[in-house]
Amino acid sequence: MSFLQRLIFALVFFICTANAQEHNSETGAEILLPFKQELQQALLGGLADGPEQVIDVCKLEAPEIATSLSQNGILLGRASDRLRNPLNTTPEWAAPILESYTNNPENREPQHVSLSENRTGYVEPILIQPVCLACHGTELSQSISTKLNLAYPADRATGYQTGDLRGIFWVEFVE
Repeated sequence: MSFLQRLIFALVFFICTANAQEHNSETGAEILLPFKQELQQALLGGLADGPEQVIDVCKLEAPEIATSLSQNGILLGRASDRLRNPLNTTPEWAAPILESYTNNPENREPQHVSLSENRTGYVEPILIQPVCLACHGTELSQSISTKLNLAYPADRATGYQTGDLRGIFWVEFVE
């Protein structure tokens, strides 16, 4: 192997190693952040058009955002123990964490979970904020209630108060 070939090999090895280390240093929180930011932007955009529009954002745009960011070995989404959208079921590995968050409100720290030799899961709680109460609270307007009944006939995601656990954000990624 010539000096130039060894130099190219070393350079390629260094670049691949650096990229792998950069990916390994990512945490679930960092990977999840774009999802949370895009979802928040979409929800605020919907809210600007009226609270009823937020229902469409949650039903249509939120899954599209999750799908668009679930690539290159990354899967992410939201789930709850009181589902509105039946497609947001909890991944099997995250179910015990969601159950723990539900049963132990004093312990809702984000959690990393080793899923396999090179896969990690990460979960963060979603807590109800005052703005969420328009669609998830105990007293809903007639227009919100009607639209929710049409969009989600089996809806279980109402009756919350500010600070209640709404569900989880979750992400799976390769380390």
